[in-house]
Amino acid sequence: MGARFLLIAVWSLSIGFSLYPQTASAQLKQNFYANICPNVEKIVRDAVQKKFKQTFVTVPATIRLLFHDCFVQGCDASVIIQSTGSNTAEKDHPDNLSLAGDGFDTVIKAKEAVDAVSSCTNKVSCADILALATRDVIALSGGPSYAVELGRLDGLSSKASSVEGKLPKPTFNLDQLNSMFAANGLSQTDMVALSAAHTVGFSHCSRFANRIYNFSRQNPVDPLLEQNYATQLQSMCPKNVDPRIAINMDPNTPNKFDNVYFKNLQQGKGLFTSDQVLFTDTRSKPTVNSWASSSSAFETAFVTAITKLGRVGVKTGRNGNIRRNCAAFN
Repeated sequence: MGARFLLIAVWSLSIGFSLYPQTASAQLKQNFYANICPNVEKIVRDAVQKKFKQTFVTVPATIRLLFHDCFVQGCDASVIIQSTGSNTAEKDHPDNLSLAGDGFDTVIKAKEAVDAVSSCTNKVSCADILALATRDVIALSGGPSYAVELGRLDGLSSKASSVEGKLPKPTFNLDQLNSMFAANGLSQTDMVALSAAHTVGFSHCSRFANRIYNFSRQNPVDPLLEQNYATQLQSMCPKNVDPRIAINMDPNTPNKFDNVYFKNLQQGKGLFTSDQVLFTDTRSKPTVNSWASSSSAFETAFVTAITKLGRVGVKTGRNGNIRRNCAAFN
């Protein structure tokens, strides 16, 4: 996170609230639980490592869970809430149905581990555990480790209707991406950095089928796709493929959190339109080129961006509480 970023954060704090009413970071701080549950970071890390050893899916599933949570009503763990007979929760909105169960399981298992320590029982929020777990899976897969700001409360509402229009589509262009991220106080640079989370994980064929079969009347295959890569995608995702089939988003280093994502974009191997546009649009292309050639520059920018993401819509006071069960309201 670095001294330079802290100076920028302090300088911008006074204008941050008026520009981005959804962003509230004043109450977040590192070591928030030092006097409450001093070993919380180790407890969470141990639980995450255990889950990571069971399946690599833990990594992309947890990162994506944080993103989908923070972009809808802020970082308050509302995406983890289970639907009930009287309420259809966020996780059951169509845009969230592809969230892998391993992400939810990671947070729930880590919460159980924290609450099993008597001095920590019911003192650490699910929202903070998700933020910590995300940092841990990134580090476990070769990405940067960083200090996590803590002090979030869990949200008191989770409705599928609140998800509509809040998450980026794989077909978005740069203007659409910038607009959605800006609504959450995130810059174009932050957006490009966070998009690199696609360096790990997988996608179902239906999410990009238009690019390899019916892109346009003139070009059934998106001409921006590298030809051999397009052929490879067609072989892995034939027409009428089983909808449960998923493929790696990074064809080169799918199990490593690295800057190869940007190198792929340079070669026409961005899986989604919203990936490849970062290279084809002249406004973001220099950033892609810079981070493709410097993993350290990318990691610095990513830490800055995910720290800012973690401040979106934070709940405090009467606006939240600490859930006993991450999947249900108290």
